[in-house]
Amino acid sequence: MAVTVGASRLGLGMVRHLPVEARPLIRPGTVPTGVVHLGLGAFHRAHQAVFTEAAVGAAGGDWGIVAVAPRSTAVVEALTAQDNLFTVSALSANGSATRVVGALSGVRHAASDPDAVVALLADPAVRVVTLTVTEKAYHLDPVTGHLSPDSALAADLAGGAPPRTVPGLLLRGLAARAAADAGPVALVSCDNLPANGRRLRGMLDQTVGRAVGVPTGLVDWVAANVSCPGTMVDRIVPASTPETIEAVRQALGVTDLAAVAAEPYAQWVIEDDFPGGRPGWEHAGAVLTDDAGPWERLKLRALNGVHSATAYLGALAGRETVAEALEIPHLGDVLRRLIAEDVAASFTPPDGVRVVDYGEQVLARFGNPAIRHRTLQVAMDGSQKLPQRVLHTIVDLRATGRSARWGALVVASWLRFALGYADDGQPLPFQDPLAGPIRAALSAGRQSPEGAVDALFALREVIPVEVAEDDEVRADVVAWLTALQQHGVEATVAGAR
Repeated sequence: MAVTVGASRLGLGMVRHLPVEARPLIRPGTVPTGVVHLGLGAFHRAHQAVFTEAAVGAAGGDWGIVAVAPRSTAVVEALTAQDNLFTVSALSANGSATRVVGALSGVRHAASDPDAVVALLADPAVRVVTLTVTEKAYHLDPVTGHLSPDSALAADLAGGAPPRTVPGLLLRGLAARAAADAGPVALVSCDNLPANGRRLRGMLDQTVGRAVGVPTGLVDWVAANVSCPGTMVDRIVPASTPETIEAVRQALGVTDLAAVAAEPYAQWVIEDDFPGGRPGWEHAGAVLTDDAGPWERLKLRALNGVHSATAYLGALAGRETVAEALEIPHLGDVLRRLIAEDVAASFTPPDGVRVVDYGEQVLARFGNPAIRHRTLQVAMDGSQKLPQRVLHTIVDLRATGRSARWGALVVASWLRFALGYADDGQPLPFQDPLAGPIRAALSAGRQSPEGAVDALFALREVIPVEVAEDDEVRADVVAWLTALQQHGVEATVAGAR
């Protein structure tokens, strides 16, 4: 229900003008800080902040969040001007529901004031640190898991200057925490990475072990006082646009320059290992478990892998959004076969979950026309996404002697996308950390489907050896790529058997 006030800036003074159902569940400033979050992006605001506000509203506790932006100042400035309030709009074909979230007790900008972030990490009141900083910020080689310092991280490991990287901030904050005897803390990766808790622990242990001049005993203190529980996070959160802000103005009569929109669905699976306590997230619908691994594989393979497949095929066919891509005749049937014949056979799902049923829910979510998730956005960074989303499925299937034909279609569609043009000849942007090496390999190889597959499969940074040396997988990828090049996406999926 819209309100009659003008489009004033969102803030505490405007809350009383809002419909009751749109008001925050907790009032900012009334809940002391207990959580620090690194990565003040749209996903955090639409996911962890929403869960935490609901948990505090239902179960209480001193769990206000201070959210830290590593680089950009725009969201920090917007939230500061709005008393740390922001809106989340849940979008569906039946309309939208917008409400204000009050989970944030403060915001900080790490690049301009790293010492303030270090002080927060050392504060005994802070017992949970969550992260959504993307894979690159972990500074880990995606294949080996070894720390890969660039100049900024090397400087942080050397010490002396204020920290500029996420590992550097954690190193300095934990050192200060240990020195102050501030108590144990859980570091919780909420990034969409395989085994994200173990990756964070690996990054942390390597950083502490390689840093120069750290206090004696810090390694032992971290081992005894810092946990890194794994998680699985799930909610589709498209990038905010001017239309996102305008929709809030229309719905609530306020201007929110930190507004985010998302699908109605949200899921959070968390390994319950919090030595200093935690919010009552289970009261907000989160799943607490001893092992997030099966949930992670379910999401990576049956959701993210299918998302990538839809994005590549949709972009090649000229569809702007994922929902529009699903309107391609017969594509839904192909994706269902990918889920049922490849994904479901590749791993053991969580107890009580049927992969095929989960896949149907995924396709329904992808078909939400109100979520304009652009195919080109989902298609970005394929070299970083495909290993855990698709290639691991292929490896596990082939290890048991099963075909991975539908997974091979996804690889072929990504390779066809990397060639840089759609079915109608229009150019396609190829944004990828390995764009240079991939394009160079494709240019240097034979200009044929076989040559393109040979060039791609020689790139060990992308294709694991088990896939690269598998003649059946190679033949399937060549066959799919040939069909896509000769006939285009619509004819290929229509004729898929």
